[in-house]
Amino acid sequence: MRTLSEPVRGAVVTVSDRCVSGERQDVSGPLAAELLGRHGVVVDEVVVVPDGVDSVREAITDALASGARVVLTTGGTGVMPRDLTPEATAPLLATRLEGVEAQVRAHGLASTPLAGLSRGLVGVTSREADGALVVNAPGSRGGVRDTVAVIGPLVPHVLDQLGGGDH
Repeated sequence: MRTLSEPVRGAVVTVSDRCVSGERQDVSGPLAAELLGRHGVVVDEVVVVPDGVDSVREAITDALASGARVVLTTGGTGVMPRDLTPEATAPLLATRLEGVEAQVRAHGLASTPLAGLSRGLVGVTSREADGALVVNAPGSRGGVRDTVAVIGPLVPHVLDQLGGGDH
């Protein structure tokens, strides 16, 4: 497995009405930033936005515009009426990595049957050197751990491929 030759800029977006309102403390976003850091993805801050298509899409777009090569969202992937993170993410992806989505769910299913309820997407925004990896993780600490356990080791290869690297 490849490793990053140098750290890359990343972003974490926590999607939660309850965290935005102060009803609940964000615990999954900081964990995601910490775990991504172990894979060479530097996250300066965790952005917290309310559930919904527009807020999530805007946060991802802002992260990409600021130079993030890896964007991980946490939350909004379930079946509640306002769980719309996949719907916000899908139009931003040039290519979905459905095999990686399946890996994330399979990894989570080893711990809990609830992992099968996640509708999180994984994909790239472009197949060019300026492309970025975008990942939707569930809003739980376990869901974040499972997601980063799968995608963390893949980050160097995905970014290398976007940059024109060999297979």
